[in-house]
Amino acid sequence: MVAVGGSIGTGLLLGTAAAIELAGPAVILSFVLAAFISWTVALALGELASTHPAAGSFGVYGDLYLNHWAGFISRAGYWLAIAVSIGAEMVASATYMQLWFPRVPAILWVFVFSAFLLSTNFLAVHSYGRFEFWFAMIKVAVIATFIALGAALLLTGRAAPQYTAHGGFFPLGPAAPLLAITFAIYTFGGVEFVAVASGESSSATAIARAVRMTFLTLTFLYLGAITILVGIMPWNRAGVTESPFVTVFRSVSLPGAAHFMNFVVLTAALSGANAALYISSRMLFSLARTGWAPRALGRLSAKGTPTLALLVSSYGIIVALVLERWAPAKAFEYILRGAFFGMMLSWIISLAAHISFRHRLTVAQSAEIPARSPLGKWGSIIGLVVVLASVAKTWWDSRINLIAGLTFLIALTILYFLLRPNAMQNDS
Repeated sequence: MVAVGGSIGTGLLLGTAAAIELAGPAVILSFVLAAFISWTVALALGELASTHPAAGSFGVYGDLYLNHWAGFISRAGYWLAIAVSIGAEMVASATYMQLWFPRVPAILWVFVFSAFLLSTNFLAVHSYGRFEFWFAMIKVAVIATFIALGAALLLTGRAAPQYTAHGGFFPLGPAAPLLAITFAIYTFGGVEFVAVASGESSSATAIARAVRMTFLTLTFLYLGAITILVGIMPWNRAGVTESPFVTVFRSVSLPGAAHFMNFVVLTAALSGANAALYISSRMLFSLARTGWAPRALGRLSAKGTPTLALLVSSYGIIVALVLERWAPAKAFEYILRGAFFGMMLSWIISLAAHISFRHRLTVAQSAEIPARSPLGKWGSIIGLVVVLASVAKTWWDSRINLIAGLTFLIALTILYFLLRPNAMQNDS
């Protein structure tokens, strides 16, 4: 539920608006491709996490099966990206509150929600897990209800299907789904949370089950929700001013439904930020424990919580406050694009490490993997090719994405060589 809670946030509930604007009803195909990519990542992580449960997850896998550079850039890049994504959830939460309190400055809500998240994460891990379970359950139950209700509206004729109503299924051209793939993949971001949380799991069997259930739950909810969404709401009415889910309920005139859905997407954003803060703090904790970050960040409180790592990982909240002050109209999109490449690094390293992991195993050893993938090594090879192609596509479409991505990668590499002597000394 930590993984599901971290995934179902602004990517689905607010980011879908930007994706629909780019692809129209054909955005469904963007989500199908994103689901396939997520599936290959989930299978790879299932095998690796059940074999090597660790808070450093893909960073540890990179160290073991690739090299220290791969392990470092995946952990450090992911930490930077996920910590920044907390800011995206804060911006989204402030956006949702405008429906009820249009005169209250958005920046005030960012402050209030940030204090709430930090206090939650300072709890002992079992208390945090219980809280996040119910927090995430709210949105899982409501989105499932949304799918059932939307399907009923379409099947009974109360809502006219919009799949081909405004320019056909491909109103922006047959290549449009590829333009929206960044947003669709970002929506599935969070499936890797299972691997990070595996370091605090007590059972390899539980990890294997969690990986499978996370992927199946997200795929059902995402594909079902996006299919219903573009079926009910005209694609040319989507916009990042409110959640498109709220727009749908408003359009079919169900009394009070828009306010209820706004409450749900608000809890979804806060749950996503809650999970992101948990995951980013554990990633920073792992970096500190292996010598890639200051040693103080690897200390635990009496409750078993990496308190200092939590505080440092909340820097994404500062990013949100700055953007809300100086670029409120584009704040969400800027943060999402900034987080995308760091998340992709974790997927790329995980898939590459899994290929190497499988290559080293004998047939007998592979049969004993707790969460054995039916696709084996080839699933990760296909997934890696498609992920790399998706990243290349975003770079081809936008010079800003290209420059930002390369700058990010070069900066991480320079940081690796600066910190390497200390990390190597720690290993020895």
